[in-house]
Amino acid sequence: MAILNGSDLTLVKLKDIIFKEEKIRICPDAADQAAKSRAAVEKVVRESRTVYGINTGFGKFSDVTIDSEDTRALQLHLIRSHACGLGDPLPETVTRAMAVLRLNALLKGHSGVRREVLDRLADMVNLKMDAVIPSQGSLGASGDLAPLSHLALVLVGEGEVWQEGRRVRSADVWKEHGIRPVVLEAKEGLALINGTQAMTAIGALNYLEAEQLALQAEWIAGMTVEALRGITDAFHPAVHEARGYPEQSEVAKRMLGWLAGSRLATRQGEERVQDAYSIRCIPQVHGASWQVLGYVKEKLEIEMNAATDNPLIFDDGETIISGGNFHGQPIAFAMDFLKIGMAELANISERRIERLVNPQLNEGLSPFLSPEPGLQSGAMILQYAAASLVSENKTLAHPASVDSIPSSANQEDHVSMGTTAARHARDIITNVRRVLAVEAFCAHHACAIRGKDNMAPALLSKWEALGSVTRPLDEDRVFSKDISKLERWLLEDAGFTSPA
Repeated sequence: MAILNGSDLTLVKLKDIIFKEEKIRICPDAADQAAKSRAAVEKVVRESRTVYGINTGFGKFSDVTIDSEDTRALQLHLIRSHACGLGDPLPETVTRAMAVLRLNALLKGHSGVRREVLDRLADMVNLKMDAVIPSQGSLGASGDLAPLSHLALVLVGEGEVWQEGRRVRSADVWKEHGIRPVVLEAKEGLALINGTQAMTAIGALNYLEAEQLALQAEWIAGMTVEALRGITDAFHPAVHEARGYPEQSEVAKRMLGWLAGSRLATRQGEERVQDAYSIRCIPQVHGASWQVLGYVKEKLEIEMNAATDNPLIFDDGETIISGGNFHGQPIAFAMDFLKIGMAELANISERRIERLVNPQLNEGLSPFLSPEPGLQSGAMILQYAAASLVSENKTLAHPASVDSIPSSANQEDHVSMGTTAARHARDIITNVRRVLAVEAFCAHHACAIRGKDNMAPALLSKWEALGSVTRPLDEDRVFSKDISKLERWLLEDAGFTSPA
């Protein structure tokens, strides 16, 4: 049971909730704090004070005062009008994470929602009522308005949720469980949709996948080192300590661990003096990607525990301030940075693939790893496919965060495009996994040619695990099937039972 209190949610906890289906519970102290902020909202309504989002319009309509008897209608109109997302639905894992993160943000006690709203969000997670939310349509400020509006529609019984792969009306599922949908009161619609939980949910699941891919990239690279009779001296700890980046040193240490006991890897001068950069510089390049991951993790875990709506309530209601915590710039930057860091793992992997298949570079392996060069093409076009993906990544890696477009009649005149950055990062991560699957396939076959019994014990274990999914390249076949199987295996091996 994961207890949410608005302050200490981590990526590891989130992974357990999303992929291990761990139930969540609301921390009583956090609920009490939320109740105080709700009392402040109700006091504003009673006293007919003019406060943005409670009894005013939204965006450019912020100067329009709303009568007290219309505050309920105001909130419902808000989420209906803002639920204009476009495109294919986000994965269920992402929308479940959005519900968790939105609940956690409201539990900080600055948003002014009733306990009923908090409970229904928890119910959505615990009952696996994963909202159907279109993937496009957010500018990333004022937060993720369109995606979060689709989430809020579920709470009021007007949205759709996934049930056993089907889209069904949330009202029907609430009724099935004997639970009444929420009737929104003053400020609650705004509190539900004014935040960064779409980009942060996508970003969090991106990070979780990326972290595991970075680890998998190391043993896959290790297998390539063996296949190419690579030199292990380049991973000597003294080399990396001399530079000073701990992430680089840690990659080198793990590479030596994977290669320990190998009779295929060589020492300096045995076969050649030094390897090409894609082999020799694995710690430097992969280590730099780990530096990116460290930055991204820090920013995500701050945002996962942040109050990101507007206005925010402080001092038990004595202070209510309109600010801009909904602006997604920190996550936009983090996702753009993640795109670059992950794209590089694919770039260097594709160069290792080229070395495995190119007869001028593969240290005596058959051309394109073909069992009958000329009659059979072997892995020739697999390298093409990998090259296509890394080229696509270069386009996707263009930063979304440097763009902005004014909205709401120029009231909201600078936006983050953070959700676009997160979505593109997700696409890059998928491409990276596919490129690594190609390298794993080629290295698996190349090590079979070299003699798997001479492999390092740790890498032999991985070789055998891959053998349960694919077989060496003994004849030409439809290799896309092998790569699809390996892609799925890498995902499951990393602890993801479905695409995040």
